[in-house]
Amino acid sequence: MAVLHELRRRSRQIVLPVLGACVIGYFAYHTVQGDRGLLAFMRISGEVDRARALLAAVTAERETLERKVQLLQPDSLDLDMLEERARAVLNRVRDDEIVVFTPVEGG
Repeated sequence: MAVLHELRRRSRQIVLPVLGACVIGYFAYHTVQGDRGLLAFMRISGEVDRARALLAAVTAERETLERKVQLLQPDSLDLDMLEERARAVLNRVRDDEIVVFTPVEGG
């Protein structure tokens, strides 16, 4: 009987610290592994960095195309740009010209 009484007394002293440790362990685990944990934060940060790099590349390409379009506007027509585009679209060259083919980048 004394042994059983001693076990009950000690178990009451152990239950709260063990329960507290479990709660702390639960929150610590989800701080690292959860949907909004540190690992998810690092993964999403990497995705954001890649998206920003892609945005910068696309923005630069768009600005280049906007400059070319601006040169083809009727109010500020650049004859050299018009000739370049006409040759590219019609796939034509003059008889006295030499065509040099270069590999296309990115494809």
